Amino acid sequence: MLQIQSPTHQPTSPHPILNLGFRIFFSGGSIFAVLTMLLWVFVFMGKTDIDASVINPLYWHAHEMLYGYAIAIIAGFLLTAVKTWTGVMMPYGYRLLGIFSCWALARICWMLVGAGMGEASIWFGIAAISDLAFMAWSAWVITKAVLAVKQYKQMGIITKLTLLTIGNGLCYWGIYSQNMDYVRLGVYLGLYLVLGVVLTIGRRVVPFFIERGISFDGSEAVKVKNSKVLDVLSLVTFLVFMIADVFYPNKYLITMSALGVAVVNAVRLLGWYHKAIWQKPLLWSLFLAFVGMCSAFILFALQPWLGFSHSLAVHALALSGVGMMTVAMMSRVSLGHTGRSIHKPPKTVPVILALMVLAFVFRVVIPLLWMDHYTVWLMIAQSMWIACFGLFCLTYLPILTAPRPDKLFG
Repeated sequence: MLQIQSPTHQPTSPHPILNLGFRIFFSGGSIFAVLTMLLWVFVFMGKTDIDASVINPLYWHAHEMLYGYAIAIIAGFLLTAVKTWTGVMMPYGYRLLGIFSCWALARICWMLVGAGMGEASIWFGIAAISDLAFMAWSAWVITKAVLAVKQYKQMGIITKLTLLTIGNGLCYWGIYSQNMDYVRLGVYLGLYLVLGVVLTIGRRVVPFFIERGISFDGSEAVKVKNSKVLDVLSLVTFLVFMIADVFYPNKYLITMSALGVAVVNAVRLLGWYHKAIWQKPLLWSLFLAFVGMCSAFILFALQPWLGFSHSLAVHALALSGVGMMTVAMMSRVSLGHTGRSIHKPPKTVPVILALMVLAFVFRVVIPLLWMDHYTVWLMIAQSMWIACFGLFCLTYLPILTAPRPDKLFG
């Protein structure tokens, strides 16, 4: 039975990190972002005994970036935000720990596969059960809350979570059937569905954050521009692009749809822009994440004609839409939902966000202009990613694991 929290009821949990989903999933996700990238450096250099006959190392990396890291942050955000949207209490305490444990067990198994320790088929078997249980459990509690208050406008998010579960299932099916086409399909569906969630949530929260962030001191009331027409066009063009790139790789269709997504979101960004965002790292980072995604779609549009690596466009989208967007969101949400000021973030926050920008530059921009020393640029980008999340952990883990200063539950 769903429980709607009354104003007088104060729930309790064994530890503050289990109060709400964002605490434990942001903590676990950021630590995992460091560990899995460190391991990927060794896998990429051929320093581990990963069984390439079981899974292509590139797909191992892609799966864990999407179905490991990105899904953890999305789960942490939604298991917190749905409580605000619906008024229905989300899992906390040992129930939340149970959901998180399924995610964590799957990640441990994938890391053991990457390190080449033990029998890969055994680890993948455990991972499949744990991973799909985590995703199905998360989607189920979110769906119950939404349906309990008849907020059917949230069904788009639920549909994407369901499809993500199916996409992850395709990856595991491909591994066990030894058909890398299924793994590839699951990975690319994962990427574009995660980006679909990012675009949907970003459309809701980024303009709100900009208005609240700039209007805070009372000197200027800011109202950004939004358009339902742009919302529809963004959804349609992105859907066409996803279908074209994954299922029907026609270069004309990919180019037209990718340009459509880029143009629609660029127009949207013009409506959100205010010069004051550059004074606030928690705002310019979100804005730059959308700029990066627009740039990535332009790369997708140009790639069939200019012949540079498809991987550059994919990583441009992943580093902006997944990397920068999640780090920026976590940096803000972790302050606001623990009762701390979002207008005075820790002094390390601009450095954290700048490191992710540098990861984008060295992984996408420099290789695009100068392919010589590609491996060097790649290693620098990996180092920037590790430094970004390492500094995030040092800054935010004490916040995410401590009680709220106002003693409220959250």
